[in-house]
Amino acid sequence: MRWGAVVLIDVRRPASSFAAVDFFERRKIPFVVAVNGFHGLHPYPTEEIRESLALPENVPVLLCDARERESCRDVLIALIDRLIDDFTLRSTPPD
Repeated sequence: MRWGAVVLIDVRRPASSFAAVDFFERRKIPFVVAVNGFHGLHPYPTEEIRESLALPENVPVLLCDARERESCRDVLIALIDRLIDDFTLRSTPPD
């Protein structure tokens, strides 16, 4: 059974995330990308991160601070939304 995942990116080492993204894409597991900023710093805009990881538009890229409860909650809500969208697309019969 597959569920979903959060790929947490360290802004100091974004290249270390390629393997995780590849893992979930190959297995067709829905995921969101959370870019963890330190001390409120997010040096790269989400579109630049999307482009560097070659992510499709349906993969949410969010800026977050993993130390903050509300920020983590928002990432998990985005993952749930992604799972709902994925389930809806798989359950909708073609026209």
